[in-house]
Amino acid sequence: GLHIHSNEIILTYSLSRTIENFLLHAHQREKRQFHVIIAEGAPHFGGHVMANKLSSKGVRVTVINDSAITALMPRVNLVLLPAHAILANGGVVAPSGSHLCALSALANKVPTVVVSSLTFKLCPMYPHEGQDIMQDFVSPAFLGVGSESDNVDLICPVHDYIPPELIKLFITNVG
Repeated sequence: GLHIHSNEIILTYSLSRTIENFLLHAHQREKRQFHVIIAEGAPHFGGHVMANKLSSKGVRVTVINDSAITALMPRVNLVLLPAHAILANGGVVAPSGSHLCALSALANKVPTVVVSSLTFKLCPMYPHEGQDIMQDFVSPAFLGVGSESDNVDLICPVHDYIPPELIKLFITNVG
């Protein structure tokens, strides 16, 4: 919570219990008032779930569609992103769409901070070493989306890779 200042505008992507708890700690225990912009995280739309959880605890929240990330980034003070894994080179495997947030933040000189549990997220692998961790896809049918045409392929990647040069800081459960 010490990395969040009063009256900041924070952008995050989709649903993350770690980021949710981090924000609630800053709001409830540190008594900080801030505004969270949450990109909805299509096609799963976990951002809607996190928005409801945060707003029910008194946090000011705005949900945006993913395509609005770059348009709103000039108003943002801080980007918080979750990690599926922290790789040996300092890069991060994060929910698909997170790379867009980090690139937009860099272009607007907004710091990107990864909030993660260190204990279970550190990975000794380098990007694309051994099995390709970036090629996880979920079926569009599983998500309830589809196409009327057999000539249209729907691709739903699960993860993005964020290179270390896009990350300003890591905040973990051990400091």
